[in-house]
Amino acid sequence: MNILADIISGTILFAIPLLLVALGGMFSERSGVINIALEGIMIIGALFSCLFMSAMEQTGFGTANPQLTVLLAILVAACTGILYSMMLAFAAIKLKADQTIGGTALNMLAPAVAIVLTWAIQGQGQSNIFIPSWTRITQQSLGLEANSDFFTRLFFKSLYLTTPVALILLVLAVVVLYKTKVGLRLRACGEHPQAADSVGINVYRMRYLGVGISGLFGGVGGLAYALAAGTSFQSTVAGYGFLALAVMIFGNWKPMNILGASLFFALFKNIGSYAASIPFLPQFKAIKASEYIYLMLPYIVTMILLILTSKRSRAPKAEGIPYDKGGGQG
Repeated sequence: MNILADIISGTILFAIPLLLVALGGMFSERSGVINIALEGIMIIGALFSCLFMSAMEQTGFGTANPQLTVLLAILVAACTGILYSMMLAFAAIKLKADQTIGGTALNMLAPAVAIVLTWAIQGQGQSNIFIPSWTRITQQSLGLEANSDFFTRLFFKSLYLTTPVALILLVLAVVVLYKTKVGLRLRACGEHPQAADSVGINVYRMRYLGVGISGLFGGVGGLAYALAAGTSFQSTVAGYGFLALAVMIFGNWKPMNILGASLFFALFKNIGSYAASIPFLPQFKAIKASEYIYLMLPYIVTMILLILTSKRSRAPKAEGIPYDKGGGQG
């Protein structure tokens, strides 16, 4: 039962960054801009938020106010994610540059910036930013009695403030996208920008907004990944930004579908991590380095599902196409 609790807890933990980043990509593409730069946005959000928490620990503020510091780190991740995403927005909307190339360039830039900045702050060769232990929410931090039953392991083994924040952002994403004028206008700009422009909607502004929201979600998703991945941030998010793109496509650009897809992919990731402890799974002991077989599961499943569901996926019609107010789509 403890293994089951650990698998469920780990699934939720690793689904959170996928959910956040995929929702960010959804907002950007719903507005008409393909955001390949999600990987880079995650790295930048994780970089500055982890540096912030490290600095707060050195001053003593973090140790005295752990969850307030994590909340401030989430805001730092959101702000830096927005700022970094504006580089893509400017290139794609103002300069009408190729969005895929622009996003790829930002993905290549982010880890280089992370390493250089980390070395500049911590010293050359010191590329790991250690994450303080007080970031996790424990029974003790809530004033509860410590025990290790099923539900305690389920809720507290891997609980961080990013989890409830992500759920709140999911609800807000659904409300904004489907229940507000802003959401309707955003979707219109991704489907038929000329029609949106003809009724007075500023297509450029809505696309900047869509990319900015994707930066916010992507930055917070980067911090969520850093907290989930271990005790330090190493200037990488291990391809999670690209996996989030697959989750977004598999979820058909719809928030609740993306939630389900995030949990699905995170489950396979955790099965890979706990494969040795699951008795009914074959262990492939005769194969050298067999532990990597199950670690490949989420990526293999991603490719298979994208192949099987690609015909049913319906992307926004105008995504990736620069909009020219004077001449329509160019």
